Amino acid sequence: MDAVEEIWRGLAERYPILEVCREDIMEAYREMRKSFEQGGKLLICGNGGSSADAQHIVGELMKECVLPRQVPQAFARACRRLYPGQGLEGKLQGALPAIAIGTNQALASAYANDAAPEMAYAQEVFGYGRQGDVLLGLSTSGNSENVINAVKVARAAGLRCVGIGGQGGGMLRELSHVYVALPERETYLVQELTLPVYHAWCRMLEAAFWGDGHN
Repeated sequence: MDAVEEIWRGLAERYPILEVCREDIMEAYREMRKSFEQGGKLLICGNGGSSADAQHIVGELMKECVLPRQVPQAFARACRRLYPGQGLEGKLQGALPAIAIGTNQALASAYANDAAPEMAYAQEVFGYGRQGDVLLGLSTSGNSENVINAVKVARAAGLRCVGIGGQGGGMLRELSHVYVALPERETYLVQELTLPVYHAWCRMLEAAFWGDGHN
């Protein structure tokens, strides 16, 4: 069994309710992996607890989650050549580029005040996003206006869009290339299932890029 399948099986054993989401969870993982393999990045947005989840995901992707992450050998050699004896390369960890949208308060408040509050996330997606990147939208209802606008702009800019939220899914389900419909409707119950799913994604991605001797 490869590492990614093992991570899925562990998730399904702990949360059997997620078995109904297997295909979409794995497809979302493949979308993110493909983007990273091609030099893309992951943009993530949500409100309230989902905004906290977005930042949590960034923390798991931009540094070690479970596995040791060596920096690329070419970069390590450059550090040793330019700064011999300083060991910079040994103090850094391999990273998968991810940005939590909406966490720059100066930008968010300026855009809300000067332009359109419901477009603040969309503006960041427009500024950061490039074709081949992935936008991950988190919304328990699937109808958060600022998240929906971000997804619309992402699609117009050529990004792939992954959504995760409640069973209904709302507009987020309709607009996403891949939508993970968690089998709950109450906000707190959807959030309780969101965390183990994105932890599994982060572990799968880490295994893909740093497991089995890859680096």
